[in-house]
Amino acid sequence: MNFLILTDHAGHSDQNSLYALTRTLVADERTESVFVASRSDGRNRQFFDGDLEATIYGLWATEDFTFDSSGKHYTAGTATTTYARADATWLRLPPPADVGFFNALSTPAGAETSRKWPVCINEPSGILETGSKGFLHHFTGFTAPICSLKSKADVRSFAAKFPIVLKPLEEYGGRGLVKITDGIAEEDGERKPLELWLETAEQAVEAGHYLGMKYLKNVKLGDKRILVVNGEILGASLRVPAAGEWLCNVARGGTSVPAQVSPEEKSMIEAIAPVLLAKGVVIFGADTLTEDDGRRVLSELNTNSIGGFPQAEAQTGKPILQQTINGIYNYLGSRAERPADRS
Repeated sequence: MNFLILTDHAGHSDQNSLYALTRTLVADERTESVFVASRSDGRNRQFFDGDLEATIYGLWATEDFTFDSSGKHYTAGTATTTYARADATWLRLPPPADVGFFNALSTPAGAETSRKWPVCINEPSGILETGSKGFLHHFTGFTAPICSLKSKADVRSFAAKFPIVLKPLEEYGGRGLVKITDGIAEEDGERKPLELWLETAEQAVEAGHYLGMKYLKNVKLGDKRILVVNGEILGASLRVPAAGEWLCNVARGGTSVPAQVSPEEKSMIEAIAPVLLAKGVVIFGADTLTEDDGRRVLSELNTNSIGGFPQAEAQTGKPILQQTINGIYNYLGSRAERPADRS
């Protein structure tokens, strides 16, 4: 099969999963070619603006494809391809999702009914739908108590029950989280009275930009990331917050260690994965926290450019990279044929 991988090298580091995953994909005997293109290559502006007929610049990946801080392997070459040439497009673009571009991929402008467009992994429309924190409302049987918040009164009412966390619907990586405890709002390490915070955040709150979730005192036990590909759990890691902190993200001082998936988490994934697969979401990360009663509960679903695969392989000794590629091919094989009409 011919793959097109879309990424943005400007934010890459040597820890980015793209490189190990691409090398594994290239080495697989089922793969004919892999073309990698970057949004930060100025020559691709027309394409990433939504013109799917535009020429795409980048590189043909090989088994020695590695990170280069200069980015020249993306921008200095003359290799080109087209969107229609690919059998499958693998979206490795960082969040937040570019709504305009993702919509273009989902419904190519002027698409002819006879044209075969690449299968996207993950499906752009699926990413847009499931990437919002509000999508957790589909799985309230697995989450801590959650609440849609559309007014200052909603925030006050929910916070009166127990300490809560406000999650911006479209943010990621722990950005914009607000913890409210005993009438105090804490955001980015700054604490202020809730009423004062509500005054400054009134517009965002009343626009419905936040999901409220019960704050779990056992957050110190860690935030577990479970990697899932084509419905199969491939591995998990536990991100433990730094001393005195409540945010578990490694980028915010947390530490990542190997973890096992509990029976209750397996049941959780068995319920969630079919829902996401039906929306074309093949690869996702499910995050869980420990409830006050000791149960692991769902706290996040991540469906846009999930990382951590080579790290999980190093931690577990399992062939997680190859299992990921196998999962992708199994998913593509389950599609009798590429959709002929996506208009």
